[in-house]
Amino acid sequence: MNITRNRVVKRSRRLPSRRRTVAALAGGLALAVTGGVAYGTTAGFGENLVGQEYADGLQISSNQILKPLGDRLMTEYGKFMGSTVSPDGRFLAATANDRSVSLQIFDLQTYKLIWRGGTASGVDAKLPDNTVGQEGPRYSPDGAFLFMPNAKGITRFPVNADGKPGTGSKIALPDVDGRQALTAGMAFSPDGSTLYAAANGQNSVVAINPADGTVKRTWPVGIAPRQLRFVGTKLYVSDEGGRTAHAGEDTIGSYGTEVPADPHKGTSTTGVLSVIDTADAGAPVGQIEVGLHPTAMHVQGKALYVANTNDDTISVVDVATDKVVQTISAQPWQSSKVGYEPTGIAVQEGRLLVSLGRANAIAVYKLGASALDPVSYVGLVPTDYYPEDVFPVGGKVYVANRRGIDARGPEITFNKGPEVPVVKGHGTHGTTASLTRFTLPSDAEIKATYTPQVFKQNGWGGADSDVKHAVKGSNVSPVAVPKRIGDPSTIKHVFMLVKENRTYDQIHGDQPEGNGDPSLAQFGEDVTPNTHALSRQFGLYDNTYDTGTNSAEGHNWIMQGDNPEYTESSAGEYIRSYDTEEDVLGHQRSGFLWTAIKDAGHSARNFGEFIYTTGKPSGTWQQYYCATKSVQEGGDPAQLTSPELKGDYGSPIPSLNDITVPTAPPFDMQIPDLYRAEIWKQDFRTNGPSDFNMVWLSDDHTGGPVSSRSNVASGDLAVGRIVEEISHSKYWKDSAIFVVQDDSQNGADHVDGHRAPIQVISPYAAHGKTVSTYYSQISMIRTIEQILGAEPLNQKVAAATPMFDAFQVKPDFTPFEAVPNRISLTEGIKTPPECGLDEPTGPQAVAPRSTPEAYVSYSEEWQKWASKQRLTTRGDVSAAPDYANPELMNRYTWYDAHHWQLPYPGDKKIYLPDEVPGAALPGAEVD
Repeated sequence: MNITRNRVVKRSRRLPSRRRTVAALAGGLALAVTGGVAYGTTAGFGENLVGQEYADGLQISSNQILKPLGDRLMTEYGKFMGSTVSPDGRFLAATANDRSVSLQIFDLQTYKLIWRGGTASGVDAKLPDNTVGQEGPRYSPDGAFLFMPNAKGITRFPVNADGKPGTGSKIALPDVDGRQALTAGMAFSPDGSTLYAAANGQNSVVAINPADGTVKRTWPVGIAPRQLRFVGTKLYVSDEGGRTAHAGEDTIGSYGTEVPADPHKGTSTTGVLSVIDTADAGAPVGQIEVGLHPTAMHVQGKALYVANTNDDTISVVDVATDKVVQTISAQPWQSSKVGYEPTGIAVQEGRLLVSLGRANAIAVYKLGASALDPVSYVGLVPTDYYPEDVFPVGGKVYVANRRGIDARGPEITFNKGPEVPVVKGHGTHGTTASLTRFTLPSDAEIKATYTPQVFKQNGWGGADSDVKHAVKGSNVSPVAVPKRIGDPSTIKHVFMLVKENRTYDQIHGDQPEGNGDPSLAQFGEDVTPNTHALSRQFGLYDNTYDTGTNSAEGHNWIMQGDNPEYTESSAGEYIRSYDTEEDVLGHQRSGFLWTAIKDAGHSARNFGEFIYTTGKPSGTWQQYYCATKSVQEGGDPAQLTSPELKGDYGSPIPSLNDITVPTAPPFDMQIPDLYRAEIWKQDFRTNGPSDFNMVWLSDDHTGGPVSSRSNVASGDLAVGRIVEEISHSKYWKDSAIFVVQDDSQNGADHVDGHRAPIQVISPYAAHGKTVSTYYSQISMIRTIEQILGAEPLNQKVAAATPMFDAFQVKPDFTPFEAVPNRISLTEGIKTPPECGLDEPTGPQAVAPRSTPEAYVSYSEEWQKWASKQRLTTRGDVSAAPDYANPELMNRYTWYDAHHWQLPYPGDKKIYLPDEVPGAALPGAEVD
């Protein structure tokens, strides 16, 4: 079928108003917004390409535009984890992650990066410990030393007169009951003699002699302590996980601790501050109830301001009474109360400044006569991507932006050899960070100019806007994607197939109908014939983006429409958790996609998504493959669940466990996607579909016992068979299938590393068109919720425009016929399966290629490396997505896909594992 270009830019829509109550004990957030706000939502991004600068600013992958106030200083050495300013206001120190640079020092007078430490090549100093805690470093009161939080302790650096650190020494904190310290926030006693540190992983605070590292004392506190602040001799501790659980209380775990939790929404339910009287050795640790996920704190006079990051509020504590006297809303857009993520707090000239990480803005409030008086909301000031902290210094405001300008670090050069153009491409791990600085505008300017700008950059509607809801009693004809939540849809059954780690160019670069680069088509049509056929029949999407950097973020963006701050800030270690499926602290308070859909009165069923490999039996890849092949050829389906193959998978989140099919596997490269598809098909034929159905297909990750292109071909065929089954069933007439990658980290793309392949498959899909409207995973989540009448999970989803361009009014009920694989599904396997090797036939079958003799030893060394990367479950060690260092995993995948005949793009030769630049480093983000 021919594909025509569908270049549609939707008009902005004015949305009706809806009043809501803001909970505040005194002085809440005023919601009035001045004139000048653009009422368009993300449809206003039209066909913008990520990474391109437009009149409104820089388009990024999270449905946002960046145009910060003031001067930007960008750093391309990874994203910031935490930051601090030296006592004299001269230097800013920031911990970082993702580029093997873990500490950066900036001179605020010259506004330059002056020093980098880590394990990457070219750094100013090699650091023995590249792990990074959840909070920033800490200077000693005299500025002579800098203390950096690590997983198992603290690194102490002397600071030279020029602000650059000297050689660091380690302060070790021992494991407790198998749990690492995971050092977070630190604070010095008022006399400077003692350093206090939050042992985040051990639910404690330790007092340390900063000179020799001796631990003087330990206090038990709440769950997952983050920041520390002194008021006199009282030490306040923000316990992100809240208080310890009471007997009989519902809980979900986090790093070995049971956390009070909501069993339906899967979120923690308490937030507290611990209070330590350091002057009284016998005093018990006190506790103050605040909002969910307290993180940042700031002391101003008699007030302690506390950022309740998962509550989107600020608690004001009277330090004389240790009582909360005011709760300030940090929810600037009236259409959603969730997902702004206040992360940093400061005060300048009578103005309270709060960084809103997920809004790319600083919220400004006017203080009363005293710090305890009610505040009044002024407005918003724009920043770069994810402001994690804010510092007033010398009349200026400095903002540390965790993700800077998105993944726009150094491009990779792709040299394919003679007669092939040299191209450059981006990857998601090209992460950046930035500082922005400005003079705080007047209140009038903030209200009239900068608040409307922030609204527009986030796709928020204006003061009289809201998410449209169905009008009771109205007679509206069904359409595929209703304009209002609750209006009828022609679609009754939604399927979401979640795949792994590919970019658009990797899959569709060879497809002339879209904006692709054929030189980057690592897994083109020979490997993915079904994906190509589906895109030609149901529509090709060449401007859709995955939002996350890796799987830990990607599955959150899909299941929550956000990657909560807890996961954002724990990226430096990823020891508490990587994927936060089983970690309650990684869950937003509004729940998940499946809970929103169930709350709307619909059914849901899960086949492996958002669960771990607990419950995997002993079967080998060969056994799974042969059982699947036998059933496909008419054999007994019971062999799929023989004792060796039948899993018992589940989730600690009760609401997810309730809808999970226990025999459907999660990620594990020891289990081919064709087996997953067959497990799904047997359930589909027996029980029919639920209203919402999730399936995790992980072969695209690569790294199984077969070649990389064989892995991808298997995943491609699995999708083809699932779509074929649905489209030949009685449910096809009112079904929609969304195929999405969790992230696009494991490849390059000539537009942006976040650009990813996506399919929208339905009788109502935009058949035969190329859709170039800017969309993202957030847009897809909004579309699914819109179809099923579910409330948007957070402000990001509420601001997203549904994928209206992906659908047509008149249905085309032509079913899909799965395309045979062209690549052998057993290519590269060392132990052939008992049922025989797969040998594709037909004129388009691709003959197996052998590894050149000169590189046989290279292949063997890489296979040894791959066997250690937790790509499959072995004994008590479960499979873990993205465990490997990306520099190595990318090359392994490339070499394997090209049969060891082509260097990785940008490399001059084929490397052995220990020759790869960065090979000796731990995986960036445990990737």
